[in-house]
Amino acid sequence: MFYKHFFPIILCLTLITSFQPVNAQSFNRNFFQEETIDGDSSNSKSPTDDDTAELEISAPSVILMEASTGTIIYEKNSDEKLHPASITKIMTLILIFDALKSGRIHLDDTVSVSEYAASMGGSQVFLEYGETQTVETLIKCIAIASANDACVTMAEHIDGSEAEFVKHMNKRAKELGMNSTNFVNCCGLDADSHMTCAKDVALMSRELILKYPQIHDYSTVWMENITHETKKGSTEFGLTNTNKLIKQYQYATGLKTGSTSKAKYCVSATAKKDDVELIAVIMAAPDYKVRFKDATTLLNYGFGKCKLYKDENKDALGEVTVQNGVKDKVGITYASEFSYLDNEDSNLSSIKKEIKLNPAKAPIKKGDVAGEAIYSLKGKEIGSVNIIFTSSVKKASIKDYFKKSFHFWLL
Repeated sequence: MFYKHFFPIILCLTLITSFQPVNAQSFNRNFFQEETIDGDSSNSKSPTDDDTAELEISAPSVILMEASTGTIIYEKNSDEKLHPASITKIMTLILIFDALKSGRIHLDDTVSVSEYAASMGGSQVFLEYGETQTVETLIKCIAIASANDACVTMAEHIDGSEAEFVKHMNKRAKELGMNSTNFVNCCGLDADSHMTCAKDVALMSRELILKYPQIHDYSTVWMENITHETKKGSTEFGLTNTNKLIKQYQYATGLKTGSTSKAKYCVSATAKKDDVELIAVIMAAPDYKVRFKDATTLLNYGFGKCKLYKDENKDALGEVTVQNGVKDKVGITYASEFSYLDNEDSNLSSIKKEIKLNPAKAPIKKGDVAGEAIYSLKGKEIGSVNIIFTSSVKKASIKDYFKKSFHFWLL
């Protein structure tokens, strides 16, 4: 009898006490602690005027960028619009690898050379009309020998025509923030409005080497032979890398050279030493020796000054309590690793990471931001990484609350 009269009251009290919201900040204070991350100290200094005054750079426009963070270490007239010559092909390669990634094309696909593609002048591997080559062979021709005919062949294979391919080159450039760039062709032949700047070249170089690091499998090849299969028969043709830094600079990994009468001599030189990966772009150098000398000077300067701190963020973050959800808890994880480039005489072992979480309120979608990991050095914030939910949680309905309450009561 007692149970019959007091059950509704008990049920209401159960509903109230069972679903009190949990304070996420309180959870944060109790579960996560600010931690000091182990790391190597850096002996580098900030790039002051005194530091850079000793750099002997002859080219009128250059930039030095660290790849993983995008930090600009040194620049000189890097926004000046100039003709890019064959470093244009960096964007062509990006679109080729985009197509490979999406499955539109495959490395072993056979590609036929059009009459137009075979007619390209300038740097070429002398593809003949009607000749066929694999996608991978054509990538080698572009990355190693800077072949214009191979570029146009791939442009037509991917988008039907070079003109349509160039539209996509310009669209991709805008997406990367290359605001001083306009492409007219896919290979870099001189044209009045075919322009870019050193900073934009660094941006597209960074996109290529970070998103498609397999490019180094091609850009580091010094010499390789391909086979021409035509109506005349089978002949061997030797590819030689146009980037002499591959032989001359021990840390070189690529990437692309270029030269025309209007562009003069250009190079986007990539190199890696230990964990530091650099991009040195040289534009409008007076001769090919100067472009490589300037690139080497910048790379040595960068490697001498910079130390890279990385936190791979592999530590488990566990779960947080969800408010108003059909589930009581949901997992969280880091959205990415964290990188910081130090140019100062800093003790990187003193870098601190603090976890800050937002209240977890349903509905939640997988990938939604749950908070952030904030990194600081000497009391100053140096960057952050988002923390995201690992699964989705629907918002609980009245029906869900009653189900939970009955389950709770029966237990």
